Amino acid sequence: MQEKSSILTKNQGFIEAIQNNNTQVLKNLYTSNYPKIEILVLKNNGSKDQAKDIYQDAFLAVWQNIKQNKFVPRSESSINGYLYTIAKNKWMDVLRSQGYKKTIVASQLSHFEIKDEENNGMDDDILKDKRLEDVMQAFKNLGDACKSLLRKFYFEKKSINLIAKELALDSASTRNKKYRCMQKLKEIALKTD
Repeated sequence: MQEKSSILTKNQGFIEAIQNNNTQVLKNLYTSNYPKIEILVLKNNGSKDQAKDIYQDAFLAVWQNIKQNKFVPRSESSINGYLYTIAKNKWMDVLRSQGYKKTIVASQLSHFEIKDEENNGMDDDILKDKRLEDVMQAFKNLGDACKSLLRKFYFEKKSINLIAKELALDSASTRNKKYRCMQKLKEIALKTD
């Protein structure tokens, strides 16, 4: 019983270190998980730059969710799994948005299917069209700077490094700006529901 208690204390210390922005813990978490995400992206039609971008977005999402108690991990391994899942889902979103969906086997997209209880009897195609309309409407309501940045990344398929040069920023700032623009887009899209 005491062993279980010490594990809980260790895990709680790890979680608190993340919530308190402990640089060493965050760096270790970041570097230990990145190789798995890079392999995932490279094996699924992606590049190293894309892997870095996806991982940055996923890592920031996990970090924010832990800080805001939206995700309460039971262990370090549950954080690793959560991070991998978010990165995987973000990469699947990129593949779908870039027109790769014709080359992806349908079974790989099963977690994107809409559950019956979500659609209240609506036809899946109608619901998906409605969601797309909501996102496109939200995109129209974004500021010009965000629209430009997201258009360059997702539609023109430019790398973060190239966009950073165009904006006269460093890559990290550009990634953060892209992340904030995506969060704003999600916020606007969710308000339209």
